[in-house]
Amino acid sequence: MMTTMQDRERAFEAKFALDEELRFKAEARRDKLLGLWAAGLLGKADAEAYANEVLAADFKQAGHEEVVRKLKADFDAAGVAQTEEQIRKRMLEFLAEAVQQIQSN
Repeated sequence: MMTTMQDRERAFEAKFALDEELRFKAEARRDKLLGLWAAGLLGKADAEAYANEVLAADFKQAGHEEVVRKLKADFDAAGVAQTEEQIRKRMLEFLAEAVQQIQSN
């Protein structure tokens, strides 16, 4: 009986770890896609470098609000009309795309 409970506990912990890893990968890919999208709107010559800046912004604080703030500030500075709501909507769209990409690999 104890072995069965321990096995179930290990399986649950392994699933949790895998889920967390997949969530991390999906959010990182979302931020990369978001950065590439924003780089296009901002007319960045090096879209890949800008996407990496967006990705780095997500590591400054837990949660995605730092990414929203960075993009909003960059859009405002460049005169690109994007609201925080529009940015968050794009984040959700790119998260769905990122999950789909990860699942198809």
